[in-house]
Amino acid sequence: MLYSNDDYYEAKLQLRPYDRELIDYTKRLIDENKNILIAKEMEFKYGVDFLTNSQKETQKIAKQLKKKFKGVITLSRKLFGVHRMTSKRVWRVTVCFRKE
Repeated sequence: MLYSNDDYYEAKLQLRPYDRELIDYTKRLIDENKNILIAKEMEFKYGVDFLTNSQKETQKIAKQLKKKFKGVITLSRKLFGVHRMTSKRVWRVTVCFRKE
């Protein structure tokens, strides 16, 4: 499992409800992908949250989960701040995969 050393993240992948098979498959997809790291992993009784460093790769993984497990993907974003150099808005994305 690839974890980053700092707490920086761009996206949150939420897996609902708690399902061991779904979690293991997601971790395997993240291991195979070289462009994504996990900053933090949080387990709750209702599911798991992965804080990741790539918005695009997190959305790709959610689409792969939807193909395999037949669920619903919900995307939302939150304004995190403004980049100092470019003055562009910086968003954090939450991708929720809810298994049916």
